[in-house]
Amino acid sequence: MAVSELMMEGVNLMVIGMGTVFVFLTVMVASVLLMSKLARKIEGAAPPPDAGDSAPDDHIAAIGAAIRRHRDSRSS
Repeated sequence: MAVSELMMEGVNLMVIGMGTVFVFLTVMVASVLLMSKLARKIEGAAPPPDAGDSAPDDHIAAIGAAIRRHRDSRSS
């Protein structure tokens, strides 16, 4: 087998492999989008979040303090 034949066979194999991956990923994205639309249709639109569903103020303060402490410990 000549070098040019091997190169052409390699290019053909690469194109087939890349095409297969592209088709698989396209089908996967389309199926995820379809399932998402189907799930929204079955469950209906999610209700908007209520203002009462937020975390208590002491939880928010504790989270903020933990973030500040973490950032301060990294800068030292």
